[in-house]
Amino acid sequence: MSPTQSLSQGGARPAGARPAGAPSAAQAARARRVKLTVSRVDPWSAMKMSFLISVALGIAGVVMVAVLWMILSGMGVFSEVNRLVGTIISDSENPFDIMDFLGFGRVLSLSIVIGVIDVILLTALSTLGAFLYNICSALVGGLQLTLTDD
Repeated sequence: MSPTQSLSQGGARPAGARPAGAPSAAQAARARRVKLTVSRVDPWSAMKMSFLISVALGIAGVVMVAVLWMILSGMGVFSEVNRLVGTIISDSENPFDIMDFLGFGRVLSLSIVIGVIDVILLTALSTLGAFLYNICSALVGGLQLTLTDD
């Protein structure tokens, strides 16, 4: 019985033989390319993701402002500004103090307010962006991506 007869009759395959239509080792090692189209973005998931990302950015912004204020205060920048403005104004009745304007509490509370506004605006804008993408995608077909398997 020949090897082709045993395969056609359901017998055992000889060693080294591969099934019909199976890729060779060189073809299997080659990277695959797949073309995909992003035809729709779910606005609810876009809103959830943008909310989490903007909250993280808001917290990072508040921490960054606090650290920057402490570094500037530790370097003596605020006292130098007070001294410089004091020599320019030279008003003994109303001495200038920059901490009236740039105190730690005031700067930190302002950065928290800006962070909350940032969370609201970024969440709303990304949700609106998802809706606009879906409308444009219905008109032109969406965003086409080519993915490769390395």
